[in-house]
Amino acid sequence: MGAGYLQSLARGLAVLVALGRPGGATLADASRATGQPRATVRRAVQTLERLGYAAARGSRFVLLPKVLELGYAHLSGLPFRAVVQPHLADLVARVHESASVAVLSGEDIVYLARVPTRRIMSVDITVGTRFPAYATSMGRVLLAALPEERLDGIAVKPLSRHTVTGTAELKAAVRRAAADGYALVDQELEEGVRSLAVPIRDGSGRVVAAVNVATHASRATAAALVRDVLPELREAAARMEADLAFVHGPAWNGALPEVVRLGR
Repeated sequence: MGAGYLQSLARGLAVLVALGRPGGATLADASRATGQPRATVRRAVQTLERLGYAAARGSRFVLLPKVLELGYAHLSGLPFRAVVQPHLADLVARVHESASVAVLSGEDIVYLARVPTRRIMSVDITVGTRFPAYATSMGRVLLAALPEERLDGIAVKPLSRHTVTGTAELKAAVRRAAADGYALVDQELEEGVRSLAVPIRDGSGRVVAAVNVATHASRATAAALVRDVLPELREAAARMEADLAFVHGPAWNGALPEVVRLGR
């Protein structure tokens, strides 16, 4: 292979690829796929777990959204985005505001798909953009699917004068999102930005992604967003779920980029 070939890195990457199959892989599966001894595979998987790239799901191991950091450019060609993007475009055409899909990665959301109308934030949002989950509507509905104690370790910092000010307030907002089936965040991430989000569920009913509509506060009140946009948003989410199930089968969550299982 040459003097520059690092065999340990090659072995680790081979294991990472093996875990990227739909539904993940057991140690035995990864050993067969890579041709490596099971003990070697185990060490590689343990390293990926400690670095936040993989997690155990029973006897299987799956990749987590952090692997998206290894190459956002590849996202545009992945099946999940190809399925949801037309529904985002249709949603935008109906509500005339920007719409996005994101997943949870640790304490952040990561954008997987987006259709903008006009720029309303100081930063340009693209596939791969990350924001703190606690201050976003998509983050709230994703956090609502996790055990409440998971919120205890989130450091809540003010991003605007409207941002939630502590763990108790965040928990109350997340509980409200769980009860309502949607989350509305009013200028907490950035002054002037108001957004509404609903969950996207896999075939088993688990929340694995979220879709939102964002607008400038001057164009729609919070009440108007709930009244006029929420029904359209829910319909778009239902269509995404139906198409993903049709294209990829009941276990369509394996179609998410590098396999997403709510940031653990």
